[in-house]
Amino acid sequence: MGFAEYDRYDGLGLAHLVRRKEVSAVELVDEAIARIERHNPTLNAVVYKAYDEARAAAKGKLADGPFKGVPFLIKDIGLPVAGWPMTDGSAFLRDYVSPEDSVLTRRYRDAGVVLVGKTNTPEFGIPGTTEGRHLGVCRNPWNPDHSTGGSSGGAAAAVASGMVAMAHGSDGLGSIRIPAAQCGLVGMKPTQWRNPGGPDDSSRAHGLVVDHVLTRSVRDSAAMLDWTGWPEDDAPYAAPGKARPYMDEIRTAPGRLKIGLYTEVPKGIAPHPDVQAVFDATAKTLEELGHTLIVKKDLPIDWRKLYRAQAAVSGAMFVANIDRWKEVIGREPEADELEPLAWASYKGSLKLTPSMIGTGLQNLRLVSRDILRLWREFDVLLSPVTITPAPRIGFLDPVNVPPREFNQRQSQVFGYTPPYNITGQPSLSLPMGQSSDGLPIGMMFTGRYGDEATLYRLAAQLEEARPWSGRHAQVWG
Repeated sequence: MGFAEYDRYDGLGLAHLVRRKEVSAVELVDEAIARIERHNPTLNAVVYKAYDEARAAAKGKLADGPFKGVPFLIKDIGLPVAGWPMTDGSAFLRDYVSPEDSVLTRRYRDAGVVLVGKTNTPEFGIPGTTEGRHLGVCRNPWNPDHSTGGSSGGAAAAVASGMVAMAHGSDGLGSIRIPAAQCGLVGMKPTQWRNPGGPDDSSRAHGLVVDHVLTRSVRDSAAMLDWTGWPEDDAPYAAPGKARPYMDEIRTAPGRLKIGLYTEVPKGIAPHPDVQAVFDATAKTLEELGHTLIVKKDLPIDWRKLYRAQAAVSGAMFVANIDRWKEVIGREPEADELEPLAWASYKGSLKLTPSMIGTGLQNLRLVSRDILRLWREFDVLLSPVTITPAPRIGFLDPVNVPPREFNQRQSQVFGYTPPYNITGQPSLSLPMGQSSDGLPIGMMFTGRYGDEATLYRLAAQLEEARPWSGRHAQVWG
């Protein structure tokens, strides 16, 4: 018969029903599977299906965590699940199977979720859209002619269409926040080192990539970070401190905050009029809630220096990552196993010199200090997540658009999110409005290093003042 009310609840709501025995974990899994089968032919959000394993887990003894019995999806990049493929979106890794769970995967299981499958991602998470040759194009539930963003686009499409209430994502330069913004979701990029990366976290050695979840409610995001975001005893970097659970923070008024307002991007491109309109409306809401607004027409940051440094460090890490995969796979990639964008990135990065990489590491640290210093003036910085609403499928095509042209096109859509991966600050996308043709538009709230608490307090206040739970995608339910 199914559970028709499935999409009325967030993750915590579904777990509450399981605890009260009003619905079983098996019924929830069956409902998730039915919705995946209904919508995946249109969206291509789920690329690996573990239905039998999920049903068996749901029938067994689940961990008594906050999300007991809730169906959950893992992004198909960088997060091993025992016995499951992990392709990183690349044909080069199409036959690789993870031998064991990662630490974070185990923490998700301990939260009580039931792992149902894996979600679409572009090759090695490089593009800001989820389009690729190996896993195919992922489409936006709000309008399937448009992008979901990337690289957690499959996760965003699955949550925004009602397949699951929440899904894992990762963010290296915006890969949680961009899909959350383009699919109308809550997307928190936690502080660097908040969630575990180990023990084999070599691919995160540059410190830009963090993991968390995409959700429809603020409380699901807070509850999951409470559950997963505690220190590893063998981690080489100290996890940031935290005063109390984030579930307590969302029940606490944020007080009167100083909020900086900023809409410029490094290349000086003005936001799309629809994005500017949502930004202005969000600023007005913040003022009505009693916050003090501080307009920043420009940030005193050497953006060219920052992005040159980031390109050198990320390029070196990409080469090291491919070289490690060559050892695992046992051979070089064939010519057709890397898509043009990844191939160009790999070949170009081989030309980096030790001086370029070392200078890049030095400058990332120095410019990060320049950015972090700005938070002496305010508590939170508000900016858009993207310059435009979600572009049409094909505008950012990493297979058929030449790499140089692709990067130029990306600069017309993105630019706000990367600095806060470099500084390690928490940065949160909230679904604060829509474009004139009904596409979601997200606003980004960035806090001090280690201060997710303020962001969660503010997010809960905004969710109550301007609720978004009643807005649903075209492909839904």
